[in-house]
Amino acid sequence: MFEETTISLTTPGNVSLPPDIARFILITVYMLAFIGGTTGAITMSFLLVKMNTLSVTTTAIVNLVVVHSLLLLTMPFRIYYYISQRWIFGLPFCKMVSAMLHIHMYLTFLFYVITLIIRWLIFFQWKDKVEFYRKLHAVAASAAVWLAVLVVVLPLFIVRYGSSGEYANATCFKFQKELKRESVKALNYIIITAVATVTCVLLGLQVFIIFKVVKKLPGSVWSHQEFWAQMKSLMFISVIIICFLPYQFFRIFYIKHVNEDPQLENYNEICLSVTAISCLDLLSFVISGSRFFKQKIIMLRDTLACC
Repeated sequence: MFEETTISLTTPGNVSLPPDIARFILITVYMLAFIGGTTGAITMSFLLVKMNTLSVTTTAIVNLVVVHSLLLLTMPFRIYYYISQRWIFGLPFCKMVSAMLHIHMYLTFLFYVITLIIRWLIFFQWKDKVEFYRKLHAVAASAAVWLAVLVVVLPLFIVRYGSSGEYANATCFKFQKELKRESVKALNYIIITAVATVTCVLLGLQVFIIFKVVKKLPGSVWSHQEFWAQMKSLMFISVIIICFLPYQFFRIFYIKHVNEDPQLENYNEICLSVTAISCLDLLSFVISGSRFFKQKIIMLRDTLACC
């Protein structure tokens, strides 16, 4: 039994990572995401009460809080599994927990893109403001997204994921046999290409906007609200680059070599766990938006300038 559930890692260069260290990495990452994400979701929930409920941006942030919260509900089960090294909740629930991490990543990416597009429409003055006409419209738009996820994506994921082979009930999150199917490989390559391409476009446009803002603003840009607004937009893209792209890029190598070295599944799981760190975004948005944080940044800049 111990051989079936022990997490062990071996790199393609035959340099092994001790199982205890691998488990420690996974437990640490998920604990950090769970604690920080929960704090951020609660804090942001209080702030959303004071925001304009008709704003499309506010609606996107509300949905971001919801998708983070759903992932956070499944996270204790992952932590328990890596601590105990045994899955006791059954294969169907394992598939659902596994699906939630993937759904979380792509929905978070979607809500980021929507938020950035709305911000840019306002920046380029194509729209003075982007709002729903009624609160019911905001609810309907959110409901349509979640209906597609809960009625189509999640059931399809649970039914099809893990259907290409026999998996032990005592283990979880190890579905590498699915990648033997050419259709699954093709779908992964399409998603990786789409995410990478969109991210490059987002980054390029945001850097262009920041340079344009810096050039336009007189004096120190650090004291202008417009500059901080663009830096907050850059934070969305930074989360994508730091949390999502490493998994996407490793996936290319993983798909190609998984049949040569099945233990690469564990490396894939570590890269996938990093996507959960995106749950810290709400906490970082709250902190970066505070006056205290901005004052400290300005003080640090002045100190470095004097040196």
